[in-house]
Amino acid sequence: MEKFIMNALILIVVLFTTELRVESAAWLRAHATFYGGRDASGTMGGACGYGNLNIDGYGIKTAALSTVLFNDGKSCGGCYTIVCDAKKVPQWCIRGTSITITATNFCPPNYALPNDDGGWCNPPRPHFDMSQPAFETIAKYKAGIVPIFYKKVMCKRSGGIRFTINGKNYFELVLISNVGGGGEISRVWIKASKMNHWESMTRNWGANWQSLRYLNGQSLSFKVQLPNGETRTANNVAPSNWRFGQSFRTNVQF
Repeated sequence: MEKFIMNALILIVVLFTTELRVESAAWLRAHATFYGGRDASGTMGGACGYGNLNIDGYGIKTAALSTVLFNDGKSCGGCYTIVCDAKKVPQWCIRGTSITITATNFCPPNYALPNDDGGWCNPPRPHFDMSQPAFETIAKYKAGIVPIFYKKVMCKRSGGIRFTINGKNYFELVLISNVGGGGEISRVWIKASKMNHWESMTRNWGANWQSLRYLNGQSLSFKVQLPNGETRTANNVAPSNWRFGQSFRTNVQF
């Protein structure tokens, strides 16, 4: 009996602590839905340009962001911790739980429906369309949509930053994935072995950055910067015999 009472007290403390942290920290309010199926297979790819999210370092703890949060792709790779608002919908939230997700996709607006009845991702609503497994970590499947608290957090990644080189001659389209720290990329530079300076790349879409030089037959190095100014340099990422479609993982990380 005493053991039962002690376990009950511990559970109460855990639940109270979780809710207290939500109230005392700099959390913001939004709503969350889910997509992609029970195995999250429908979340692969997406508007950030990532392919297989397991290979690119993000797994199934991901979400598509509404227009205001997606910010034209600048939020790709960013991490958010999400908690279900148990005070508003206690019947749907799984109390004492939270999850940290990565922004990997865009949740497009649906102007044919009102913002509060189906047009969940319409501006100016902040909204997370989470992978189903991620959603079911904090809320019950039958809820469909729940109010949440969220905040930006640092990203913890396994291994180094990954560079995938697509495109064709005079057009290198480089997908940069598995970025730790702030996760979001603000600037990228490229330097080929026959160049004597770093050249700025431009964002093409999502996490894809482009160069319009002929760089075939040269080893490639990259410099990546986060919005806070933190920068990492990955030298000689791709050898001189690299080919379009290849991916290269580095030992460089934030």
